[in-house]
Amino acid sequence: MRSVWRTLFLESAMSGHSKWASIKHKKAAVDTKRGKIFTKLIREITVVAKQGGGDPETNPKLRTVIQTAKAANMPADNIDRAIKKGTGELEGVTYEEVVYEGYGPQGVAILVHCLTDNKNRTASEIRSIFSKTNGNLAGAGSVAWIFEKKGLIVVPKANFSEDQIMEIVLAAGAEDLTQAGDKFEITTNTHDFWAVKDALEKAHIPTESAEITMIPKNLAPVTPEVVRSVLHLIEALEEHDDVQNVYANCDIPDEVMKEIA
Repeated sequence: MRSVWRTLFLESAMSGHSKWASIKHKKAAVDTKRGKIFTKLIREITVVAKQGGGDPETNPKLRTVIQTAKAANMPADNIDRAIKKGTGELEGVTYEEVVYEGYGPQGVAILVHCLTDNKNRTASEIRSIFSKTNGNLAGAGSVAWIFEKKGLIVVPKANFSEDQIMEIVLAAGAEDLTQAGDKFEITTNTHDFWAVKDALEKAHIPTESAEITMIPKNLAPVTPEVVRSVLHLIEALEEHDDVQNVYANCDIPDEVMKEIA
C-alpha cells in the first residue's frame, strides 16, 4: 500500500517524526498536570471556533480540538467558555496565528507556530529564546520548505490487525500506514484527514492522537553530544505561553532517545 511514502528517504523522515512525537506525548502528560496544556487548548478552541463556528458537528477542526481537550481532562465548562469566546457570545481576546522559523544546533530546522495577542512581544521573546539556547531566528521561508503539512493519526495496535485498519483508512483516502513500535501511524493529506479520522471513529477504532502536523521531508543528524542542547531549545520554545506547536527535523539516534526517555 505504499505510495510515494514508500521511499527510504521519506520513511526516515517519518521515523524522525515518530521519535519527536514520542517526546511530545510524554511531555504533554507533564504539561497536563501543570495546567499549561489547558492554556494552549483554550486558545486553539477559541481560534478554531471563530474560524469555523461553534458547532463541532459542522466544524471538524473544533471537534478534534474538543476531543483533545477532553483527553487532557479539561472541564466541560472551560471548553464551552472557549467556544463562546470564539463565536463572540462571550468577550475574549483576539489571537493571531504567527509562524517563526529558525535553526538549532547542528543546523536543525525549527518551525514555531504561535497564537498571540501581541505579535511584537511574541517575536521579541521567541528571538530571545533562540539566542539564549544556541539557536538563531531566521527569516520567513528559511526552513518552512523542509516541512510538509500532513494529517497524522496514531492508533494503538491492540485488538486490531494492520489489514483491518488498512482497509478502513485506504477506503477513506489515507496515503500511508506504517508501524511504529506498538502503534500504527496513518498519514493523510490535509483534505482527507477528517474523512479518515471519522472512518476510524465509525469503526470504533480508538486513536491515541490525531492532528494536522508538519512532517519534515528530510532530517538533520544530531550527534549525541548536542542532543540535549537541541531538546533544551525546543522545550524552551514549547514552554512559552504563546507557542502552540514546535516542529523540528532533528534525527536523534535511537540509543540516545532511549536514554533520554
